[in-house]
Amino acid sequence: MNKVALITGAAKGIGRAIATRLAKEHYNVVINYLTSEKEAIELKQFLSSTYNVEVLVVCADISKENEIDNMISIIEKEFGGVDILVNNAAVDLSNLWNEKNIDDFKKTLDVNVLAAYLLSKKVAKHMIENKWGRIINISSTNGINTYYPVSIEYDASKAALISLTHNMAIKFAPYINVNAIAPGFIGTESELNGYDEEFLKSEQEKILLQRYGKPEEVANLVYFLVSEEANYINNTIIRIDGGQLGSN
Repeated sequence: MNKVALITGAAKGIGRAIATRLAKEHYNVVINYLTSEKEAIELKQFLSSTYNVEVLVVCADISKENEIDNMISIIEKEFGGVDILVNNAAVDLSNLWNEKNIDDFKKTLDVNVLAAYLLSKKVAKHMIENKWGRIINISSTNGINTYYPVSIEYDASKAALISLTHNMAIKFAPYINVNAIAPGFIGTESELNGYDEEFLKSEQEKILLQRYGKPEEVANLVYFLVSEEANYINNTIIRIDGGQLGSN
């Protein structure tokens, strides 16, 4: 029986690439989304027809515990449980320092940190019962050593997700491997929108490979970490940033 992978925020961008990569490797996939219904349904149809795997689409606001509980209940009825959790969904409410407010800060932490904690805690029972599980947290180099005051809440949330990774790896040992991936500048549509050309050029010059990353490259790393080849990799934060200066 195929293992079941739940990817949050999977309708677009990095999440979509991860769902596609895992489906290609014969994992059954749960596509979580909040607002991108059209994209989620189209992705389900593509993955089902192309890779002959079972795909479930679930709309859930993961900042709300009751919606997380409902999503997990749907997955358990359909598949029995979650074997692989990829905490990918995130919000980045970057704006000018003087325009920041406590509601935006709380929203960022709710989605980027608290949801990852709740989801991991709730799916871990099934993994522990099966004595096998994988949790991958999608953090960011913004949470390591690359900071921007305009995204202070996002940066703080990604640093917190790294701390969460270490603590969960200890808590869920020895049956669940918990790791985090810290992408640098990945050239998704959402990442490139809203920045002027001068800023994008200056950021690209900080990357030793002199280009932005591709969502598929992050997805390849996720696949490796959930595969049997990565059985001995646990409690680790892996940067994937093309050698981004200042993020080590």
